[in-house]
Amino acid sequence: MGAGHTHKLYRHGVSRVHRLPAHVKLVAAFCFVLVVVATPREAVWAFGAYAVLLAAVVGAARVPPGFVLVRLVLEVPFVAFAVLLPFVAEGPRTEVLGLWLSESGLWGAWNVLAKGTIGVAASVLLAATTELRALLLGLQRLRMPALLVQIASFMVRYGDVIADELRRMRIARESRGFTARGPRHWGVLARTAGALFIRSYERGERVHLAMVSRGYTGTMPVADRAGTTAAQWSYAAALPLAALAVCLLGWSLV
Repeated sequence: MGAGHTHKLYRHGVSRVHRLPAHVKLVAAFCFVLVVVATPREAVWAFGAYAVLLAAVVGAARVPPGFVLVRLVLEVPFVAFAVLLPFVAEGPRTEVLGLWLSESGLWGAWNVLAKGTIGVAASVLLAATTELRALLLGLQRLRMPALLVQIASFMVRYGDVIADELRRMRIARESRGFTARGPRHWGVLARTAGALFIRSYERGERVHLAMVSRGYTGTMPVADRAGTTAAQWSYAAALPLAALAVCLLGWSLV
């Protein structure tokens, strides 16, 4: 996999959560999100309990709460979708702040917002305590399809390279006096996108040839063979097991 690649979502730390193997954290986060999704939307209190559990993990990982809250902006598309549901959904309607909204739409919006927010927060916390390279190695340890792991690895490595290429092309356009001001400039932007695709494709071919010349046969070597202790699995399982208890209680009270 090569050297580590630090991303803006990662926050360096020395907590016990940081030291957990990546594949252990991936399994714990995945199970936690599954439990959250399986929770009945009517159990409003349960989602508050999930938020408290995540806050406890944030404290254990010594990640500033603001670091996680700011990165929840990733769920803006889900928020926009949820806001529209009460207006477009069918069924009985109720008055809220002078507006007649669909009851099923309100429940649907709450369902999307609550589960989406908690899921995104869990993902942000996972990324904040695990380096991207370690996440890829974790997927490798979990026997994910090798091709998918390689695609993700290349995306991580060359995403910034392509973004830098686009930045240089933008600077070149602006140095020649070009500024996109409306639809009449869309043609130039379309040609820029085409040129970027060609450059990226050519760079990919050069990278592939370089890898083949160094012995690449279509699979990446397993770079992490370190064992995992039962204590690490137990520590990571605390979050999904606690969430499962909340979920079961929520179903029993609905």
